[in-house]
Amino acid sequence: MFERCLYFNSNALARRVNREWEAAYGELDLSPAHAYLLRLILAQPGLTQKQIGEALGLEKSTITRFVATLEKRGLLRRTQGGDDDGRVIQVMPTAKARRLQARLEQIGEQLYQRMRQILGREHMDSFVGELRETHRALDRE
Repeated sequence: MFERCLYFNSNALARRVNREWEAAYGELDLSPAHAYLLRLILAQPGLTQKQIGEALGLEKSTITRFVATLEKRGLLRRTQGGDDDGRVIQVMPTAKARRLQARLEQIGEQLYQRMRQILGREHMDSFVGELRETHRALDRE
């Protein structure tokens, strides 16, 4: 019945993957979405919320909430700058976030390696590539 259903199968997979990622990043008391936003800002300090949304494929309102949550936890800060009149708000990591960076990257690598072990290297890499291309194709629609 569900062999051809993109909705059912993608959601079932997302729930399964979320359990793995939630358990892994739960060690740092972070949701996977918060962890990836933090990893992005650690890798590219000074992004705007719009740029973060584009990179993560999330709506501006979601990014605003996530940044506010991480700011309250002392992991991110918003600063004015990036343009001539200071109206652009950039998101910067704090020292506390920098102290988590190595562990965040380690967890990400462990998750990647675990999935490669379960799925096989070629299947994992091609599957992620196909997911990304499917997402881009749907966005073009």
